[in-house]
Order: sequence, then structure tokens, then C-alpha cells
Amino acid sequence: MRQAGANPSSAAAMAPLPPPEPSRHLETTASLNARKLRFELNRMVLPIGLEASFGVIRHPGASLAVPVLDDGRVVVLRQYRFAVATRLLEFPAGTLDPGEGPLATMERELQEEAGYRADRWDPLGAMLPCPGYSDEVIHLFLARELTPLEAPPAGDDDEDMEVLLMEPAALDQAIASGDEYLDGKSVTAWFRARQLLGL
Repeated sequence: MRQAGANPSSAAAMAPLPPPEPSRHLETTASLNARKLRFELNRMVLPIGLEASFGVIRHPGASLAVPVLDDGRVVVLRQYRFAVATRLLEFPAGTLDPGEGPLATMERELQEEAGYRADRWDPLGAMLPCPGYSDEVIHLFLARELTPLEAPPAGDDDEDMEVLLMEPAALDQAIASGDEYLDGKSVTAWFRARQLLGL
């Protein structure tokens, strides 16, 4: 496995992120742990001086990969999501386990969810999928030089998904058609991947 170095176009896309501007935490008045997530109700003072209570979901972070085969087709999942009771077109992704880095998470998830190993990885930056109520950060990657696994490792028990191979134009059409609910993290990752691939 190799992680590709930055070229001029990707270096421009990977400019440093702005520094955080934290609010002042006064107290946590309630909390609830649910699997890997934690919900907190916090009393905060915002940078504008407003003091109020805000709910936030604490998330350990996640990774997502845009897997592209040597022939240019893209590996996509159609995955059932219980919270919205529908199946979405998504790229392979997963939550970081304790002590696990973003790339290690994505290497594992690509094998478990899509059944591929990648030998080339390019970072596509990070995104904040729901900053209004969660501190989740998703680390995005482009995965290439893919090899299908004869016996992919088992994934989570609740995963219900189908692996699809799509031409880039077909994926663009699916996103633009209005016939699909859009998965924000996947649309963002595809936009960044297209920049690096020159599509």
C-alpha cells in the first residue's frame, strides 16, 4: 500500500483549514451514550457573547473512500439507512475505532463493505457533515489500484448493502437526476475526487 504524495493540483485543494474558534463550555447538564456516539446538553457561551444551552452529538470521527477501478468505473454502495427508511447511493465509509487512524479505518472498511483492497491512497481533505449539532469529522480518500478480495472480512451485523460498479457519467447522472436522495458526504467526496482525477 502506498499513499501518494501531493501534486500541484491536490496541494492547492489541501490548503490548511482555518483555526477553530471555540465557545466557552460552562457545564454539561445531561448526557446519553449510544454505541459509539454520545449526546450532550451543554451550557455554553458563544463567541458573540450569547449564553445558552445547546445539544451536541460527540462523534469519534469517520473515514470515507471513493474507490476507482483501473478501467475508471467507481465502486458505490446502495445501503439501507434505518433512520430515513430508504436505500442510498454511498461510498464505503465507517467510524474510527479507538486508537485507529483515518487511513487504517478506511482500509478496513473498504475490505468489509466493498470487498476490495487498495494499494494507492490520496487524501481528499475532511468534511463536517452536520456541524449544526455534531462534532463529527469525516476524512475523505481516493482509493485506486484496487484488488477484489476472494473472501472479504465480515462487516457489522446491521449492514444491508449492495456493491455497484458505475461509470463516472452514470454516477453524475444519478446525483443530478433528482431520482435519488443525496448522501452529502458521498457527493462531497465525489466532487473532490473528480478534481484530483481531472474529470
